[in-house]
Amino acid sequence: MRVLNSEQRMIQETARQFAAERVLPMAKALDPQKGVMPRALIDEMAELGFFGIMVPAEYGGLGLGAFEYCLVAEELSRAWMSVGSVIARGNGMLGLFDALPEERKLDALTRQVRGEYLGAVALSEPNAGSDVANLSCRAVRVGDEWEITGSKYWCTFADEADFLVVFARTDPNVDPKARHRGISVFIVDKPRGALPQGVKGSPIPKIGYFGWTTWELAFEGYRVPGDSLLGEEGRGFYHITSGLETARAHTAARSIGLARGALEDSLGYAQERAQFGTPIGHFQATRFKLADMATQIQAARSLMYDVCERIDQGGRCDLESSMVKLFASEMSEQVTSEALQIFGGAGYTTDCAVERYWRDARLTKIFEGTSEIQKRIISDTLMGKVTA
Repeated sequence: MRVLNSEQRMIQETARQFAAERVLPMAKALDPQKGVMPRALIDEMAELGFFGIMVPAEYGGLGLGAFEYCLVAEELSRAWMSVGSVIARGNGMLGLFDALPEERKLDALTRQVRGEYLGAVALSEPNAGSDVANLSCRAVRVGDEWEITGSKYWCTFADEADFLVVFARTDPNVDPKARHRGISVFIVDKPRGALPQGVKGSPIPKIGYFGWTTWELAFEGYRVPGDSLLGEEGRGFYHITSGLETARAHTAARSIGLARGALEDSLGYAQERAQFGTPIGHFQATRFKLADMATQIQAARSLMYDVCERIDQGGRCDLESSMVKLFASEMSEQVTSEALQIFGGAGYTTDCAVERYWRDARLTKIFEGTSEIQKRIISDTLMGKVTA
């Protein structure tokens, strides 16, 4: 297990204290009501540097790596996964900003670090989830503008973001053998607190991941300036894949945070709750559950640290990032479910946080590539792809 250096311990402790004192009370109050995290909390996170962890120092960021990013994500997610996720609205956009001219990149990144320019991604569609290459949303050049038409699904934070990153097909001639070609990416500035004027949206009725709103969006001939195109036309798919390793490590960190919250709550409850005149923590069945939960969390964290080190050293780790995303998310659902079992009937109420950890953990097996997709990547790497 890697030993953290003094700077990393300080970052971890800062995030842990903030999560315990500011985020957890808010989660307990707002999540049962399906409430939204207040802007003041996001502003506090910006002051702590959480939106600029991986942003180079010359742009006002901390200039750190995926390791520190995931340290913070685990701590925040232990309190409320949505807060552990919102930091990706800054750090997760770095690759996109690389496609901007230097002057625009400087402006975007410095504002991002201050929490003044946070984005939301409009990628998935009703018929394009795991199969991202199946995008049907279209963007057509009209004079000096682009006209976007189509539907987007699972666009979280679309209302509160300062801009949307929209993926759309600019080449209608889809090659069945190379469906990823012809997809482009656009950056669409918008007013905070509202959808872009002319874009219709409906909140998606989720069973968890509260704290912010997830939207279905409808673009109906929506016009954006010509310079909204990021990078080369038709190469947007590579923007999707370029940051996957860090994104999957971030999901592993969130999964571990949820599982840790469930374990810590269960340890306390096992000492407080008595049955047959004895604390349930004295029963071997409960003690063995807790032992298994702690072991699985530690195993996932060790794998995550290894993947983060590989990312920060500049090496490829497609296989390992899929492994940690798969292992940590599956672990998180299992551990949070065991925690709910320890709490018994109390765990099945919104009075206890374990039901929230359980609901949110279930989502980690779906977003950033489902468990089935990760297994396919891993098996294809080990055995080669199956050809028709």
